[in-house]
Amino acid sequence: MKLKKEIIKIAKDAKAASGTLELLKTEVKNSILKAMAAAIVKSKVRILKANEKDLRRAKKKKLSPPMIDRLKLTEKRVNAMADSLKAVAKLDDPIGTLEKLVKRPNGLLIGKKRVPIGVIAVIYESRPNVTADCVALCFKSGNSLILRGGSEAINSNIAIFEVLSKVALKRGLPRGAINLIRTTDRKAVDILLRAEAIIDVIIPRGGESLIKEVARKSRIPVIKHYKGVCHVYVDEYAELNMAESISYNAKVQRPGVCNAMETLLVHKDVAARFLPGIADKLIGAGVEIRGCALTRRILKKRNIVAAKEADWNTEYLDLTLSVKVVDSIIEAIRHINKYGTSHSDAIVTENYKHAMEFLDRVDSGAVYVNASTRFTDGYEFGKGAEIGISTDKIHARGPVGLEELTTYKYVIFGNGQIRE
Repeated sequence: MKLKKEIIKIAKDAKAASGTLELLKTEVKNSILKAMAAAIVKSKVRILKANEKDLRRAKKKKLSPPMIDRLKLTEKRVNAMADSLKAVAKLDDPIGTLEKLVKRPNGLLIGKKRVPIGVIAVIYESRPNVTADCVALCFKSGNSLILRGGSEAINSNIAIFEVLSKVALKRGLPRGAINLIRTTDRKAVDILLRAEAIIDVIIPRGGESLIKEVARKSRIPVIKHYKGVCHVYVDEYAELNMAESISYNAKVQRPGVCNAMETLLVHKDVAARFLPGIADKLIGAGVEIRGCALTRRILKKRNIVAAKEADWNTEYLDLTLSVKVVDSIIEAIRHINKYGTSHSDAIVTENYKHAMEFLDRVDSGAVYVNASTRFTDGYEFGKGAEIGISTDKIHARGPVGLEELTTYKYVIFGNGQIRE
């Protein structure tokens, strides 16, 4: 009962603060975001010490290397948090903008005014930088924020939150504008998910099991993606050096994230030329390859594991890769639409018709031509940061930034019109 009262109090404070945030002028918001960025840099040592506590505990618990990588902060990653805050400050403020103003025959002017969603709760695991990204985007878009991070990053999250909330309070923001639930008791999440009268949107970030549990239990709309089974298709018209570079980057650059490649598809006409070189490079980086029968024949001296049906829809989040040789671009597209998760998929080709066909027919939130899937990220998309990635089709799709954290209301200007 005590925990429920604490959580509901936090949610009600957030609701009360949301009215103030909606009315803040853009220059005020930008000034506060820049002050937050400076505070992050100034508090770098404190944040890294807190993160070291989390890392020591993670290693004792023998968390997987990808999980530890997501948890780990470095000086570069702390600086990146500050950069994201500054980048969001530079973005156009969507709040208050009028869209599609039309004049009706009766003289009424009807348009859409962009407004905040209200109170957003983010439930997330592992990555402490999410704390700063969520604060930046929710604050700039006029939303109150409730953060509930995972126990593995509790010290890091508290340190980052305290740095940012101190700036917010010093600049006169209401206490409920930015909130962090500090308890690691899982019951706190259940309480949040049932607070539909106060919280407007839930955004879960983490493993598939967390997101499915949140979506199943929540009485509140959820913006989400379950997992990222991302593909790179090397077309018969691909420039193979480019294809090798893109494939290697998409798998190896950071394998433990949702936009990393999990399946490589290769057209049969280039497979014998392309696969040996990329396989040697991937294996040299520690990647385990699970291949179809033809892939294994082409790479017969490399002890490639036979791919099972389950491998085609597995998000490894590790140095493991499924490889399949396909007969055509149509087979590649069908494979992606069957086994993919509507996250991020790429084609490497010099054929314009094939590129356009891939863009038209692959049903994903981000579809690439001749680029790595690793770019599916709010910062890389020019959004300053992201609060999550959505593979849904309603309201938000792809990286969720400022615009996706707003909704609209119709505004109508008249001069005495009445309906007859």
